[in-house]
Amino acid sequence: MWHLAWRHVVYYRGQTLLLVAAIALAGYLPIATELLLRRLQHDLRSRADATPLVVGKLGSRTDLMLHALYFTAKAPGRIPFGTMETVTADGYARAIPLAAVHTAKRVSLVGTSLDYFEYRRLRVSSGRTFGRLGECVVGASVARRLGLSPGDSLLTDTESFVELTRYPLKLHVVGVLAAAGTPDDDAVFCDIKTVWVIEGIGHGHQDLGGVDEPGVVLERTENAVTAGAALKQYLEITPENEASFHFHGNMRDFPITAVILIPRDEKSETILLGRWHESDEFQVIEPDRVVELLLGTVFQIKHLLDLAAVFVAVSTGLLIALVVLLSLRLRAAEMATLFKLGCRRATTARLISAELLIVTGLSCAVLVVMLGTTWLVGPSLLRWWIVSGGV
Repeated sequence: MWHLAWRHVVYYRGQTLLLVAAIALAGYLPIATELLLRRLQHDLRSRADATPLVVGKLGSRTDLMLHALYFTAKAPGRIPFGTMETVTADGYARAIPLAAVHTAKRVSLVGTSLDYFEYRRLRVSSGRTFGRLGECVVGASVARRLGLSPGDSLLTDTESFVELTRYPLKLHVVGVLAAAGTPDDDAVFCDIKTVWVIEGIGHGHQDLGGVDEPGVVLERTENAVTAGAALKQYLEITPENEASFHFHGNMRDFPITAVILIPRDEKSETILLGRWHESDEFQVIEPDRVVELLLGTVFQIKHLLDLAAVFVAVSTGLLIALVVLLSLRLRAAEMATLFKLGCRRATTARLISAELLIVTGLSCAVLVVMLGTTWLVGPSLLRWWIVSGGV
């Protein structure tokens, strides 16, 4: 019986592949959706739970949360660097600045302090952390994808081909982070002052001490040297020219995009939330609460997907029934021959049942392979989706 059923399934391989694909897809859609949403829920909550408070410009709470935790979504705005001192003046929390505006090779470039690595428990697998202007540390996924290692360089992206007032900065890769399975694997980190150099707030010039080139020095007096348009703007920070880099203005007014606040205790967190709740300049958010609101929206969409999965399952069942009925009609002569050979009608039913069981078994095998692949590859794709702004 099983031999006959198997031979029929193999002979009509086109029909078999159609049924296997239909059954596997009907089962894959709801199960894979459930697996990925559970993983999304876990990743969002774990990242949010590890970040007590975030300070940013008044605006979208969701955008601020995604920006500070995943370096994606455009920040609601910029806040002065001095905001850190304002919110931590009473010593209720320590602060970590973030400035994630620019990119390098289309990867988020995050300006921060060394405290960020300690707070996120990130360690360097090769090289060291940044210690001077123009140095950067790359995440594990970025290093693998771009083939970067300590000693390599990375050029920042320009916002526009017609941007004439800013120049791309050549970053020196001094370290590669160990894989952490977090969005930090997909980012490049540098000192926040390096970001200000990219912004044009800080810059360096060539030494004009013994320079008399036309267009470079317009006027030289005993007290000052007036430079012209031909003055060289450095695109790379090296030990030789680092001393020439300087910043204009008060550092308290320099822009950042967010601040991670780490309160001393629960009481300090409550005080900070209450104190800055009604601020008309910036907002203090609790990422875990923002994530819960976001997940609420996601799971409302999931209910629609579940309803769609029911319709797919019903459609698949009707398709299988149609194929079986048409197959029985086409095989009427075959069944009559079996009956004349002495087979009972129950034997015919068992033969059809065996064929359906074989098809179902093949569908389950394909489904297991698809779900296994989703389980292995899904988290990486999900993290890429979040980092690229898909949420």
